[in-house]
Amino acid sequence: MIVFTEEEKAYFMSQALAEAEKSLEKDEIPIGCVIVKDKKIIGRGHNAREELNLAVMHAEVMAINQANQFLESWRLLDCTLFVTIEPCVMCSGAIGLARIPQVIYGAKNQKFGGAGSLYDILTDERLNHRVSVEVGILEESCASIMQEFFKQRRKKQKEAKKKPAV
Repeated sequence: MIVFTEEEKAYFMSQALAEAEKSLEKDEIPIGCVIVKDKKIIGRGHNAREELNLAVMHAEVMAINQANQFLESWRLLDCTLFVTIEPCVMCSGAIGLARIPQVIYGAKNQKFGGAGSLYDILTDERLNHRVSVEVGILEESCASIMQEFFKQRRKKQKEAKKKPAV
């Protein structure tokens, strides 16, 4: 396991939050991710499902693809994935398949979480690859960007219902 200081964890999570902002600018669910090797970012990602019309284009998948290309390998050994929100089941599976040994995420995802909330794929002993997981780095910031996004989305939906049909 790679050891990071609290300051390093906060820095890399802030970089993941910057990626989440990219999603927010495109009216996507604001989740961001960075992959770090030797304390350098080698992969970045943000949700882009709506923009690219690809169901699998989650922040983690985008960052994994970029890191794979950077290392010219499907194995992301000695890497750490920082993501603002707990990975879903699909992304947890991709993390395991990429052999990423360590995941640090900001806030839990009670509705779709695959890394501790609903499911615990990353540490399931029945699987051949297990991942060290840490939760709560910049948790408040990671949770609030999501909460604000969904608050605004509900507000837009409510306003749309009030408008008369043309």
